[in-house]
Amino acid sequence: MCAGDGRDLLEVLAGRSEDARLLDVVLVELDPRLAALATALALDAGLDQVEVRVIDAGATDSYADAVPADLVLACGIFGNVSNDDVHRTVAMLAGLCAESALVVWTRGRDGTDPTPQVRRWFAEHGFAEREWHAPDDAGYSVGVHQLVGAPTALEPGRRLFTFLR
Repeated sequence: MCAGDGRDLLEVLAGRSEDARLLDVVLVELDPRLAALATALALDAGLDQVEVRVIDAGATDSYADAVPADLVLACGIFGNVSNDDVHRTVAMLAGLCAESALVVWTRGRDGTDPTPQVRRWFAEHGFAEREWHAPDDAGYSVGVHQLVGAPTALEPGRRLFTFLR
C-alpha cells in the first residue's frame, strides 16, 4: 500500500533472489514517477514477478485480484490520514489478508502518541501483535500484527483512507 519506489521491499527481495522467485508481489502507488522507479528497480533486480500498479491505494478496488495476501505493508500511511481512516483501514485489513497473514505498519509519534489506540484497533479486528518497536530516540514506531481471526472477503467499492497531507 502506497509503495513509493518500492525500495523497502524490493531491496530485500533482490538480496534473496531464489526465494523471491517464489513470490507474487503487487505494489500499489498512485504517483506515476514513483511507480516507474519501482518498476525499474524490480526489473534491474531481475524480479519480473513484481507488478506495480499506478492506482489509488486508498480504494479497495485497487487490490481486487491481488488478495488474499500473506504480507501487507501499510507503511507511511497512518500518520497522513485521519484517525477515522486509520480505524477504517485496520478494520478492513482482514479483507486483504490470507489466513495468518502479517501486516507491517508504521506511525509517527508526535506530541500525543496515537499508537496505543492503533494497536488496540488491530486487536479488536482479529490481529495479534507479533512485534512492536518504538525507539526512544526516534519519532516513529513499527508494528507487526498477524491475522489470527478469519480472513474476510474484500469489500469492493470501499474507501480505506484519504491522504490529508
